[in-house]
Formats: sequence, C-alpha cells, structure tokens
Amino acid sequence: MRTPAGVLSMRTPAGVPVGCPTVSCAVRALRGATTVDEDSVEQISERVQALVRTMLERNEVAEEDLISILFTATPDIHAMFPATAARGLGLADVPLMCAQELDITGAKPLCIRVMMHIAAERRRDELHHVYLEGARFGLRDDLPD
Repeated sequence: MRTPAGVLSMRTPAGVPVGCPTVSCAVRALRGATTVDEDSVEQISERVQALVRTMLERNEVAEEDLISILFTATPDIHAMFPATAARGLGLADVPLMCAQELDITGAKPLCIRVMMHIAAERRRDELHHVYLEGARFGLRDDLPD
C-alpha cells in the first residue's frame, strides 16, 4: 500500500503496521565489503561478522529492522558461506543468501560484498556504507563514510 507521501507502507495481512511506525519509513539498502587474507573458516567468520556488526552499529539498525542480507564472494573463496558466518551473530530469522561474484580480470581478490536491506526512516544520503580491510580502497571510493 502507498502512503500519501508515496512511501511504501509495510503491513501484515491483518493491516497491522510492520517496521517503522511512521509513513516516512522506506526499504533502504546498505552496501559493504571486506577482504580476507586467506580462504579459511576463521578469517571469513571473523571478517564477515566484523563487517555486519559495523554496518548495523554505524547505521543504528536494530535486528527487527533487518529485511534480508545478500552476500557475494569472489570465486577464490571456498572455505565457508559468508551467510553462515553472519548466522554466528544470532541472525536466525533474517533471510540470508550467498552468490558468487563475476570472475572479472583485475577484480579485488578474496573479497566479500554485502547488500543489507533494512526498514529505515533515514534518507539514502544519511546511510553509512561500510568498507573494511582491503575493500576500503578501490571498490566504491565515490561513497561517503
């Protein structure tokens, strides 16, 4: 259903509002990425959890405002699914999905990217995208901190 302001209003089948209580609530996407030094369960788990935790903290996102998280990994990552690492943060009821990045010549190796969908009252320009480790430079230098 659309509100007078033109913003998507989320409701249960019974018509009860879900997520943000005001009409200014919208679905937003946060971007983030990190790299690992080696393709190991320990490194992937540590770096993915640090990335997701930082994205949530920097943007003051509560777990109930998470809609879904999409992870991609470069083809040189095989040790574990990044979503499995995120589950270690207790995100049991948040839909998580993994996919493989395109194998592009010159792409940053051992890289895990995230697109986190959230219910938020903030405008897009108020969101803080998070790039850690080797992903801090060269992926999205055009985005503000």
